[in-house]
Formats: sequence, structure tokens, C-alpha cells
Amino acid sequence: MEAGGQQERATGDTTQTGRTAQTAQSRRNGAAHGTVTHQLIADHLVEGRMEPGTEIGLRVDQTLTQDATGTLVMQELEALGLDRVRTEASVQYVDHNIIQTDERNAEDHAFLRSAARRLGVWYSKPGNGVSHPVHMQHFGIPGRTLAGSDSHTCAAGAMGMFAVGTGGLEVALAMAGRPLRITMPHIWGVRLTGSLPEWVSAKDVVLEMLRRHGVKGAVNRVLEYHGPGLASLSAMDRHVIANMGAELGATTTVFPSDDAVRDFLRSEGREDVWTPLRAADDAVYDLDEEIDLAALEPLIARPTSPGNVMRVRDVAGEPVGQAVIGSSANPGLRDFAMAAEMVRGRQTPPGVSFDVNPTSREILQDLSHSGAVFDLIAAGARIHQAGCLGCIGMGQAPAVGRNSLRTFPRNFPGRSGTADDAVWLCSPETATASALNGVITDPRDWAAETGLSYPVVGTLRAEPVNTAMLEPPLPPEEASRVELERGPGVSALPDLDPLPDTVSLPVLLKMGDNVSTDEISPAGAKALPYRSNIPRLAEFTFTRIDPDYPSRAADCRDAGGHLVVAGDNYGQGSSREHAALTPRYLGLRLVIAKSYARIHWQNLANFGVLALEFDDPADYDRIEQGDEIRLEGLHAALAPDADPSLVAVNTTRDESYRVHHRLPDHRRRTVLLGGIIPAVAAEEAGR
Repeated sequence: MEAGGQQERATGDTTQTGRTAQTAQSRRNGAAHGTVTHQLIADHLVEGRMEPGTEIGLRVDQTLTQDATGTLVMQELEALGLDRVRTEASVQYVDHNIIQTDERNAEDHAFLRSAARRLGVWYSKPGNGVSHPVHMQHFGIPGRTLAGSDSHTCAAGAMGMFAVGTGGLEVALAMAGRPLRITMPHIWGVRLTGSLPEWVSAKDVVLEMLRRHGVKGAVNRVLEYHGPGLASLSAMDRHVIANMGAELGATTTVFPSDDAVRDFLRSEGREDVWTPLRAADDAVYDLDEEIDLAALEPLIARPTSPGNVMRVRDVAGEPVGQAVIGSSANPGLRDFAMAAEMVRGRQTPPGVSFDVNPTSREILQDLSHSGAVFDLIAAGARIHQAGCLGCIGMGQAPAVGRNSLRTFPRNFPGRSGTADDAVWLCSPETATASALNGVITDPRDWAAETGLSYPVVGTLRAEPVNTAMLEPPLPPEEASRVELERGPGVSALPDLDPLPDTVSLPVLLKMGDNVSTDEISPAGAKALPYRSNIPRLAEFTFTRIDPDYPSRAADCRDAGGHLVVAGDNYGQGSSREHAALTPRYLGLRLVIAKSYARIHWQNLANFGVLALEFDDPADYDRIEQGDEIRLEGLHAALAPDADPSLVAVNTTRDESYRVHHRLPDHRRRTVLLGGIIPAVAAEEAGR
């Protein structure tokens, strides 16, 4: 295939998407609101009605998997018996586990490549770059839908796609041609006015949203940005904002497809797939917000949550031991070029590690060609390979007690690979100024001290498009002859048994609010190499909360299992379904929480774990770790259209609590049968 053959990379008729005028059927389904989001959903709706809070099914055009979640997806596709994907384009990226300290990561990469070749999937080699910006460069098409087994898949909303991060099983089903089922979200219109001041950038826009609304503010909502302020934001600026919509809990983020998107596609040699997509003049949003870009200033998120946002000047002077530029949350050429301009002719202090993680091999080529790499190296920067690296805890772990400033999307406790880390989230300008001064520094103050005028850097790539590390799908006949290369570390999926009608289970853990999937199933260089070996990976489950959990869970697994109790927003963060599967392997049957993060709630059901919520959140305080909880009549409560209410009896304290589930009928059946794979097997057997 010719390197620039974008029609082959992302096929399909583009004439039906990107329109502002709606078909009669779309209007009947609710798209008369006229938002970009409603247009995208209406064009792909195959099940349900566009009524917020109800479940809908969407046709999926493209899928994205990465290596930390993709091995499980490929195993699931094998279990589902799929011979070839049924999407316009499916791409397997290798960007997370690219540090090879032993054979395990290399074996998984070989397995992923063989599975991609067998199933008709594109394969992006290790070192080619981070999935989200690379997908935007080579496969993104305005008006398309994208389902990805990575929570930051929403970044593709920057170019007018409806892009949803979800669990691997949901992606596997989409690859098999089944609809993606989500809760119809409310559409939150965020109107942007003005333009960003000097030394303030796109990262500060999304940090402002987090400052206002926190990590739960956009749950079951789509953030749709509009207004005159968009004119000053490039496509990659929008990628920064869309990417971290996940940190607000949003279903996804959507931008219009306008001239900025067209310019971006032109720079990638794919202008032919551009189509305009904008909200109608009389568009009505479910919620409204306004941000005056001109009024923003540099912001920073303190440890240990993206929601702990404050002004950089309010924490200026804090010592810095590390600063890292890169990740899917600041992936554009402009972000690295800005850092290079700031450090040119200067040197970082001896006690500061200044790390640069290019987000794609092509951006690294651009930086090299422009001389930016020379400026960065001369200033003391450590240039790493293109990939996620420290963002997922694969290397670059900071020292205990030393502040690490990162242009990353998340700073959950221990995610960096250091248990007692102190990770701050900020813009490239703030990270670079702080690295040069050795203390947290507002880049405006640094510029005033140094006399540096605000650099004007390019936002679009200059080097020729290079697709050499993107391996295209094989023709069907050739693909059918490919054998899967399964190394000894790739285990079979565990058998999942049906849910009993009555359970009496110990509360093995009681947790607080905002427990992340990083705390349930840790990332990092120690755990992630076992992602294809569920029994081994299970040994890390919940160990950041309770090091003894795996052994205690194993002790009661054969006696019926256990449950856990949590506060609000349980399972925030990554889409990794290992955070549902490894506890399930260890005997988890129920979770009772005040509320759940969207993706983890889906993942629990996909593996047969019943997610229950307190009718009265105050009952959370009445349960203690070690209590025994009994529930009866689970099968009746999970019957189609049945009352979802249950009574949880605390036999230890002789108390009872009203609880309920929010499962639609098809997920009820999934939980009853033990998970999606047993449910699909039962469905196939019944045909």
C-alpha cells in the first residue's frame, strides 16, 4: 500500500456524516436539538431512543485497542469465535508496555501482531507512538464513531468524532459487528469566547473545567465545545481538552469539524476525508457553561487527583525533582516545540530530571528536523522513545518526597510507579519553566525574569507522512492461515460461573470515594507485564489499598466468594477491565457503592459482578469491613423488567439496607449467566 493511502486506512462513504441538516428519521429520534453530539448519535443509532438516562445502541465505525488491554480483547475475540473484524477500521497499538525487562512484553507483542494479522486489524508497532494522537493522524474521520479499550479514546472527539472509551469486552463485541451500548448522555454545551493569553494553553482550559466541577462533574454527560473561542484552538489543542474529559467522568467530548480540523487533516495528507460538522444555529443543550479564554491563567492539579486544581502562583516555590513533557494529554508538535524554545541556550539544574516523551515517531522526526531535539538535549533533557511510558507507570518513577510535574492526564496515588509519589499535572509551559527554575513557577513570571518573548511555534507537522510502522490488515484468505503466537505467559480466560440466587458474603474491603482502577488493578512495570496472565495479575489486586487482599480473597473463594463496599465514583480512571476480571477471579460477586464510574460499572457487569447502590447513602457508614452480608432473590431482581430493589441483610449487626441495581435487561442477563462470554455462548447455543 502507498504510504499516504488514507482511503485504505480509513474506508467508507463520508457523504452521510458531517451534515448539519438532519434526516426525518434523525429528527424523530431526537436530533432536532441540533448539537453536534445529537447529529453523531442520530447517524449511528441502531437501538433505543435518544432520551437521556435510557440505554441506546450505536453502530461502531472504528475501534482502537492498546497493548495493556488489547491482549485480553484478542483473547475475548477468540472465545467469541470471530474470524474477521466487521468494522471500517480496527487498529491495535503497542504503546503502553514498551519497556522490555524480560520476555513477557515481547511475547505479548508477538501475540497481538499475530492476532491482528489473523483478524484483519491494523497493527502499530512498538515505538510508533501513543494510540490517541496516532489514530487521529492516520485514521480519524469527522462524523465517525470510535470505540476504544482505553478511557482516553474520547480524545478523537477533537476532530468531530463520537469517540468512547469502554471496556475491552464492549470493544470486542463492536469489532464483531455488534452495537456499542451506552446510557444516552445529557449534552453539556461549553461555549468558549476570547482567545488564550500568552503562556496559557489548552491544558489550562480543561484544568479550569476540573477546577469548577471536579472528577465527577460530567458523569453521563457529553462535553460539547462551541463558540467563537474555538477559532484560536488548533485540532491538537482540542485533543488536549477532549482527552481529559475522561478526568471529569464524561462519556466523551465533542468538537465541531471546522477549518482547524481540515488544516490538520491536510497536514497529514488526508484532507479528502474531511467533512464539515457543526451545531445548528438554534442548537439547544441540556446544560450550558461559558469559559472566557482570555480570563484564564496557568493552573496546576496537586497530588493526588486531577480535580485538585489551583493557580500555579498559589503554589509557586515548591521544589521540583522531575518534569515530564508528553503523553496523550499534551501530544502535539506545538507542546514539544514550546518546551524546546523555552530551554534553548539554558540548562536545567543538576537536581532536576527533565524528561521528554515524544507521542509519535513522526513528531520526533519533526522535532529532529527543526533542531528542537538538539535544544532539548543541550538543556539536559532526557529524550525517550515514543509511547506512554511514565504516564502508565512504565519507567520514570519519581523519588519519594520529590515533586514531579507532568503534562499527563492523571495523578492517582501510586500510578507513577512510586507508592508515595507527589505528581502534579500542568501545561508544557508550566512544566518547562519549573524544570528550569527547580521550583514550581508560573511561566509568565519566568518569562518576565528571563525577558523571553512568547514563542510562536508551529502546530502542524512539516515532515512527510510516514506510515512504515503501521502494518495493514492481511487479505482474508491469507489471514485465515495465520497461527496465533501464544507465549507461555498468555493464559486462557478463566471460567465464569453464574450468579447464585442467594449469597452470604463477607465484606472483604470497605473503601472511600473516588477509588480508581489503578488502585484496584495497578498499572506500572511490576504488574502490567502479567496482563495476559490473569491468575498472576490477580496477585496485585487491591494491593495499594490492602496488601493482604489477594490472599484473603483466595481463602474465601471456594466458600462462595466475597463482596466489597465503596463510596462515590467507584472505579474512576482507566478503562482496563482487569480491574473487574481479577477481583472476579478471586471470588468477588458483588459491589455495594454509593455510585460508580461509567466504564467500570459496565466492566463489572461484563464479568458477572453485580453492582449495587445504596438507596440511602448514609447506610454506607453502618457497614464495616468483616461484616457478613446476605442477599436473597437475586434472580428475581435481575429478571427482565423486574423491580431492581433488594434488601441487604447485615447478619453481623442484625441490620438491613435497601439497595438497587441500574442494569438494563440485556446486562441483567449477562450478570445472571456470569458475564458476556457465557451469555454469548448461551445465545449461540440457543440458535
